Amino acid sequence: MTFEELKNFLVGKMKMSHIYQPVMIKHLIESNGSSSDKSIANSLQIYDPSQIEYYQQVTNNMVGKVLRSHQVVEKKGNTYLLTAFSQLSEIEKASLIEICNNKIDAYIKKRGDAIWSHRRRSREVISGTIRYEVLKRAQFRCELCGISANEKSLEVDHILPIKLGGANSIHNYQALCYSCNAMKRDRDNTDFRGVEHKYHHREEDCLFCSIPKDRIVEENHLALVIYDKFPVTNHHALIIPKRHFREYFEINQAELNSVNALMQSIRSGLMTTDSSIKGFNVGINSGIHAGQTIMHSHIHLIPRREGDIINPRGGIRNVIPGKGDYKFP
Repeated sequence: MTFEELKNFLVGKMKMSHIYQPVMIKHLIESNGSSSDKSIANSLQIYDPSQIEYYQQVTNNMVGKVLRSHQVVEKKGNTYLLTAFSQLSEIEKASLIEICNNKIDAYIKKRGDAIWSHRRRSREVISGTIRYEVLKRAQFRCELCGISANEKSLEVDHILPIKLGGANSIHNYQALCYSCNAMKRDRDNTDFRGVEHKYHHREEDCLFCSIPKDRIVEENHLALVIYDKFPVTNHHALIIPKRHFREYFEINQAELNSVNALMQSIRSGLMTTDSSIKGFNVGINSGIHAGQTIMHSHIHLIPRREGDIINPRGGIRNVIPGKGDYKFP
């Protein structure tokens, strides 16, 4: 490629979905035309403020806090001061630096790449398409603190970690800002031992724990869909988490993702195949006094059609007679 062709590419043809392309080209020019992928990656991260902000979080909330508690350092504003520095000779400084280097080398030799496992959430690279779908589902906000992607970079995190049996599946992904992702393990004191086994919990006498395969309309890793045996309307579907738990409010985020994915899929399929459907009621009975009869949490997806009742006004408000057709003041 000639200078003019490269210039035309940069000026006219290159589509800027991010800064990556011009950064890589600039780096290669500055490196006499060739460079390793690791060196290119180093150039890319120079432009990524989230990398600096991440390690600022580590500095202030972890290492800085520990060193301040031992009075090794003190902090004034955004500046850290080594308390003994003014008393150190050049020989003493060199000696302390050598001790630090030895400590670092010994730790890396002992632990290897495991010391960076908190920054390597998955052994598989999450594709750009999947990452986009996870962020879109989260409305481009952190699903823990709610901050916008415009304010902090978002990362795709495994809800249930891979080492604890979590799947490389969109249903097990969530969008977290880099701060929440980094601090998730440190802030969450939940004992995850046995979590994988929990997903296989079934009750012998529960109808929804032993659904015949031929009744299942669709399923994914954590949930399934069947049609109700006593339908309110035609194609009345039940979306059922596979794990046995009684009430909807016991559901976790990974199961909620799985349930919502199936609900969207079934709804889309019904709208495509049945043109008479004009709307849906989505219903959850949580507890005996709310009308729950099968004590395995499930969600009703009920197609609605024009004229299926005389007056549909109020929808699910009609679970209490007379509360549906209300008038605004």
